[in-house]
Amino acid sequence: MTPRIAADEARDILPASTPQERLRNFCIIAHIDHGKSTLADRMLQITGIVEDRAMRAQYLDRMDIERERGITVKSQAVRMPWQVDGVNYALNMIDTPGHVDFTYEVSRSLAACEGAILLVDAAQGIEAQTLANLYLAMENDLTIIPVLNKIDLPGADPEKYAAEIGQLVGVDPDDVLRVSGKTGVGVEDLLDHVVRTLPSPQGDPEAPCRAMIFDSVYDTYRGVVTYIRVIDGSLKSRDRIDMMSTGAHHELLEIGVSSPEPRATQGIGPGEVGYLITGVKDVRQSKVGDTITTSIRGATEALEGYSEPKPMVYSGLFPIDGSDYPVLRDALDKLKLNDAALLYEPETSTALGFGFRVGFLGLLHLEIIRERLEREFNLDLISTAPSVVYQVLMEDGSEVEVLNPSDFPVGKVHEISEPITKATILVPSEFIGAVMELCQSKRGTLGGMDYLSEDRVELRYTLPLAEIVFDFFDQLKSKTRGYASLDYDVSGSQIADLVKVDMLLQAEPVDAFSAIVHRDKAYNYGVEMAGKLKKLIPRQQFEVPIQAAIGSRIIARENIRAMRKDVLSKCYGGDISRKRKLLEKQKEGKKRMKNIGSVEVPQEAFIAALSSDEGDMPKDKDSKKK
Repeated sequence: MTPRIAADEARDILPASTPQERLRNFCIIAHIDHGKSTLADRMLQITGIVEDRAMRAQYLDRMDIERERGITVKSQAVRMPWQVDGVNYALNMIDTPGHVDFTYEVSRSLAACEGAILLVDAAQGIEAQTLANLYLAMENDLTIIPVLNKIDLPGADPEKYAAEIGQLVGVDPDDVLRVSGKTGVGVEDLLDHVVRTLPSPQGDPEAPCRAMIFDSVYDTYRGVVTYIRVIDGSLKSRDRIDMMSTGAHHELLEIGVSSPEPRATQGIGPGEVGYLITGVKDVRQSKVGDTITTSIRGATEALEGYSEPKPMVYSGLFPIDGSDYPVLRDALDKLKLNDAALLYEPETSTALGFGFRVGFLGLLHLEIIRERLEREFNLDLISTAPSVVYQVLMEDGSEVEVLNPSDFPVGKVHEISEPITKATILVPSEFIGAVMELCQSKRGTLGGMDYLSEDRVELRYTLPLAEIVFDFFDQLKSKTRGYASLDYDVSGSQIADLVKVDMLLQAEPVDAFSAIVHRDKAYNYGVEMAGKLKKLIPRQQFEVPIQAAIGSRIIARENIRAMRKDVLSKCYGGDISRKRKLLEKQKEGKKRMKNIGSVEVPQEAFIAALSSDEGDMPKDKDSKKK
């Protein structure tokens, strides 16, 4: 593909500071696997900012895990040059994730832009996350450019889906641009359209400097690299800056733009997107959403920050080797800088030792973080079964927040509230019955149903979060042959008939195996866990009962048979009374051992019973399409 602008020419026409009227800030939003990263690749090639010999697929996806899975986890900003009618422009583009678990990344990117390219697969049409991202962009008052991608596919139906998008966004179907990120068809026209359609950023160059931190990463050699969008004023190299929320003071060692590799400049002005380095190693001093200003003639009023992300799922992360606990703590500190949605606090388990209770936005978020910890920091980790946050109201009026079943309060419980979600499911009309049956089995309530076209239906359900985070999505894909897509958002809580199921070994409760489940599913959980523990716990010298209990009521039981030593092996003949005497002595010894003995549970049994079932996690690209 021949770029319109040569690489050396592109670097020459990308000045250090571009006038505001020649700036365009936009991001690409879409459902997962609709071609955002591929379209970004073609833009990098056509604008000439990346040479053909250096080009590779998913150029902006920097992590190995992103490239292997074919998904974007981190938003990436890049500055590109473009000429329209002989005038040079600077385009600041942000490639965003498409998975529902990383919606927070999208919301931060939208706050740094004036426009958004809404990308839709011409072979699949509008899906659940397409709608969710569109509504986010509208809330931020962004200019929307609807685009159909993958028009080169044999199964593409541009006319049908252009009409769908036109109805959704409120434009004529003929105004929906058609491109192919793979072949580059229509991408130049799209860039021209971006320049002509999107407004230039507004900001006062003479006002005190205010810049918003929208992302940050940790570099082993250079410390914290902070990505900012300048709103008012300007920042120059060697300026003294203040972080308005933390009150920290720093000197700018380097400031520049990403194009797409870091390129140092003398400064950046209002409306521009860039990065800065202060040499700080403390990850807590660069908070996403904070406002940066200059120490001299600085601003007094901070910008409105982002809303704090609320974890949906909690899981315990424990190092298999207890001596790795400090390494895990430092690793979480560094990942927290990369991922503002990550929340954690120390936790102790009698079975697994010291670790952290970590909050995630969903199961894919949990899996990505765990894999990054294991890869980037060489840690071997156990992750316990995910759980959600419950509010327990006691009879005495006190309220307790339960993040972990072991925290469940002792005493008379008046009621328990669980988080609920507003779920949007897009599905072909032939699968409506199967999806409704699945949602009802998960305690869902139908909120509405709309036909987007003759054969595509949007179902709106209210579902408990605890039912969604485990195997709901896998079952949804299975029942619809992979055609359904799901998006959900937590929207309050509801009172539910929930109980805590305790697992007892030798009549002693083991908190690590407890769970909070709906009363209708308590029996199934008890039977399943008792059967699993019977296989995992080795036989003892005495019989061990495994019981599942709700309060004082036993609902399931399994027995681990005692090992029997052959005490008669040395008896060669002789009177039967001698053999009976030895057997009676053994029987008495087993009774005494049962009274004073404790059950030995190996760590491997805890790991196997507590670890998240890999079957509940999305594996390939198709199974992660929410």
